[in-house]
Amino acid sequence: MSEGTTVDQWVDDPAPRDWSEEEEQALRLWISLARCYVTFSRAVACKVAEYDLTAPQFGVLEALFHLGPLSLGELAEKLLVTGGNVTYVMDRLEAQGLVARERSGDDRRVVRAHLTTKGRATIEGVFPSHIGFVKGLVQGLESEERDALRTLLKKLGKGIADGNGEGEAC
Repeated sequence: MSEGTTVDQWVDDPAPRDWSEEEEQALRLWISLARCYVTFSRAVACKVAEYDLTAPQFGVLEALFHLGPLSLGELAEKLLVTGGNVTYVMDRLEAQGLVARERSGDDRRVVRAHLTTKGRATIEGVFPSHIGFVKGLVQGLESEERDALRTLLKKLGKGIADGNGEGEAC
């Protein structure tokens, strides 16, 4: 016990659980989703590190590989990150010669990202292995369960985005 601290100052009793069963269910779902996301993300980040890339760098390369040139704003939206984060990731990828940026001829405020030949070769070389790795992560679910989970997660996300939940979006 530190000097000046008394047992009377401690509040060690857990708070009472005075919420409904439905609220408890929602809280448990949120915790399960968060834990699953963190576990899945860590596994993917570790695998992507084997390619000498970070997960955001891999995300940029993969998006450009499958969608073609995108504005930095479109990349931020696709990758669910801020514009500043995309700029930082693009700086690192550009320094490695994997991507290039160009200002749009139509609107000089818009900066478009492109894969370089080296960037395309990099993502083409690692993507097949990445597909197999992600497939392995979800092997604990049957095919029908994977489809059902994807459908339910999309429904939940769309409902939240559309404001169908009780919470206000930031």
